[in-house]
Amino acid sequence: MTFKLQNSVNQQVKLPEELGVELFVKREDTIHPFVSGNKYRKLKYNITEAQKSGCKTLLTFGGAYSNHIAAVASAGQISGFKTIGVIRGDELANKIDSNPTLRYAKQCGMTFKFISRTLYREKTSEEFLNNLKEEFDDFYLVPEGGTNHLAVKGCEEILTSEDASFNYICCAVGTGGTISGLINCSDPSQEVLGFPALKGDFLKQDISKFAIKNHWKLITDYHFGGYAKINEDLVAFINQFKNDYNIPLDPVYTGKMMFGILDLIEKNYFPKGSRILVIHTGGLQGIDGMNAVLKNKNLPIIK
Repeated sequence: MTFKLQNSVNQQVKLPEELGVELFVKREDTIHPFVSGNKYRKLKYNITEAQKSGCKTLLTFGGAYSNHIAAVASAGQISGFKTIGVIRGDELANKIDSNPTLRYAKQCGMTFKFISRTLYREKTSEEFLNNLKEEFDDFYLVPEGGTNHLAVKGCEEILTSEDASFNYICCAVGTGGTISGLINCSDPSQEVLGFPALKGDFLKQDISKFAIKNHWKLITDYHFGGYAKINEDLVAFINQFKNDYNIPLDPVYTGKMMFGILDLIEKNYFPKGSRILVIHTGGLQGIDGMNAVLKNKNLPIIK
């Protein structure tokens, strides 16, 4: 696909010397204003494949504030595809214009099919997919979150030769595609640490389907209650981190990951002299949606 990208840079987070480690953030969030971070990486080869196949439409799945939905809508518009979003939650059908993610996707030309949460659980079944093909004719299917072998191939391009000096590579984990690509392209001497946004250890199996090396580990203590769950402490941390280092974080993925990394540094998890590279996977478009939720609960918002 044809995109004008900015190069991501490794920005240092200057920590107190007594902590004994160096911390850098690879600013993948800056490579494109709308298809940023791991979303570009995951879509790159999928869109190339869709073009080769002759499909004119991309169809994918996501929730109300999905970074993936917004990215597919934008990438489709740029690349000349029609896009269809199958959205979890049929009650959202009359709330498109009040939802910043869906409103943006609509502006990019995406059309929607809203389904119940119960039916959404069947989205990978053969019967459900056949029904979609009858309704929408020919389309190229992009999985929820974008993860498949082509997405992993794209994520294998995140690290460069300049990153070989880092001892640890850290990233947030949703569906497992990004960390799989990082594992595959990292040096065996590096340890890849994943910070899941969801509860539980079940992602290990999904990652193992794509990862061809074994130097990785999931840190499961910083999900803040589960996917899209947030509290005042996390909001305060995200705001303070941006104020201190001029690096914005999102509340679902990178905010939780960075909270965890700094907590582990304080607890001396990383040996003295370690060099840590954190992958910023974007997701910043989700802040507006989360702030709407926080306002409704009379909680502080992300600035």
